[in-house]
Amino acid sequence: MTDAVWPAPAKLNLFLHIVGRRADGYHLLQTVFQFVDHGDSLRFTSRPGRVIQRIGGASQVPEAEDLCVRAARLLQRATGAREGVAIHLDKRLPLGGGLGGGSSDAATTLVALNALWNTGLSEDDLAGLGLELGADVPVFVRGRAAWAQGVGEHLRVLDALPEPWYVVVCPQVHISTAELFADAKLTRNCPPLTIRAFLRGEGGNVFAPVVRERYQEVNDALDYLGQFSEARLTGTGACVFAAFPNGEEARRVLASMPQTWIGFVARGLNRSPLLDRLQQN
Repeated sequence: MTDAVWPAPAKLNLFLHIVGRRADGYHLLQTVFQFVDHGDSLRFTSRPGRVIQRIGGASQVPEAEDLCVRAARLLQRATGAREGVAIHLDKRLPLGGGLGGGSSDAATTLVALNALWNTGLSEDDLAGLGLELGADVPVFVRGRAAWAQGVGEHLRVLDALPEPWYVVVCPQVHISTAELFADAKLTRNCPPLTIRAFLRGEGGNVFAPVVRERYQEVNDALDYLGQFSEARLTGTGACVFAAFPNGEEARRVLASMPQTWIGFVARGLNRSPLLDRLQQN
């Protein structure tokens, strides 16, 4: 096991609809995931026995609850692996931003340790384990931009999407996803959208109107980006984004936003850098 760095990229939801609800209460969604070249990074070093340890990461998340630690333990249980590991987590993505940071960290842990421990699980096996940790984890394991349905587990690769530059603004607010799902104004019965309709430009984020009304900071960020390009919410927020044809224009918009705001410029990717890193192993 080496000190090599493994990427855990962020994702954006290019649209997000609720189309129904399962008998067990889970909402049925439609969305498109695309990766960006910005995210967390992880390193893995050996530990004796079956010790799993996190070094770094978000201090407000207890180590035992961190998704990358849970992913390592899950892989141990599923495969009988007897190795231990210290997971060095360089956290760049905000918690609760809708960028999938925790899910991406978990997916990278599963993919990396499967290779480093020689546990031999297939991509389908790893995606199945990932689904036990969260609905977003499988798309990070598979590493390809995708149309997603169900609770996020049914994926269809979309490998020819435009890959624009994005400005991503991260309002410093904590959004309660549970409260959003409970909001009476949330649209829960969108007619199913087709991929062809999405590619024509149809689809939005059903959470955006509710979040705008509840969180002034997000409303302000959407209005700001909307002056330059169509501004959208990713996931249930709080981060918002807008696409631009080149990096120079995106960086110009980022540089002009209020100095107290936090954000970044990133390139859209239909293939996760995690897959490229895996090929180097």
